[in-house]
Amino acid sequence: MEKSESGSPIYRYENVQPKEFEPATGDSSIEEISNHIEKYVGKIETVFHEIISDQVHIDIHWVKPTKERPFHTLITSGMSDKPMTTPEDVVDADFAELSICLPEEWKISEEDFKDEKNYWPIRWLISMARFPHEYDTWLGWGHTLPNGDPAVPFAENTELNTMLLLPTIVFGEGFHELKLKEKSINFYTLIPLYNEEVELKMRKGVEALFDGFDKYGVTDILDIHRPNTTKKKKWLGLF
Repeated sequence: MEKSESGSPIYRYENVQPKEFEPATGDSSIEEISNHIEKYVGKIETVFHEIISDQVHIDIHWVKPTKERPFHTLITSGMSDKPMTTPEDVVDADFAELSICLPEEWKISEEDFKDEKNYWPIRWLISMARFPHEYDTWLGWGHTLPNGDPAVPFAENTELNTMLLLPTIVFGEGFHELKLKEKSINFYTLIPLYNEEVELKMRKGVEALFDGFDKYGVTDILDIHRPNTTKKKKWLGLF
């Protein structure tokens, strides 16, 4: 198994073909997930449903901005319909769902989604939710998935190019896990990274990013122009 400088395993899929199309099957927990979202995040405005589903049926639940939480929240359901293929030494990580928070001014509608600058976070929610089932692998805490190899920006208006999975910080620990009779579902938020942040994570581990995140106020809420947290802040025009 190839490993980074930090000792974390590196999974490569360039020579691996995804599974052939297979109609979605599995044990849907959409009602329980919806209740979990409304308990910890807010009222679900609508659900964007997939028309054609491969492996698992991925829906996106949209919670609109409020005074208390002035940002959009998008959360998957369906990723956890099937268990992921986790290593033998990894426990309690077989089932997961994903979320991303977008700024209040982000355009959210079927018409707006025709523009890739608006749609790419939704595209990544869907593709990452399906990814473990297509490739018989898994996604969990601290994992990163680049936009290509080498990674290229998610859209023309940002330099962010890699997704990092972490537990949410804006909704509290209660949202992190949904325990059901037959399974426990972990919820991860997507944090887009810059090249240099990915390189730091590969050298020293995901924890090495946290000081920079704190220094620059990086949260779950996407900022396509946020500072690169590996860069030093400027003081009085100097580095």
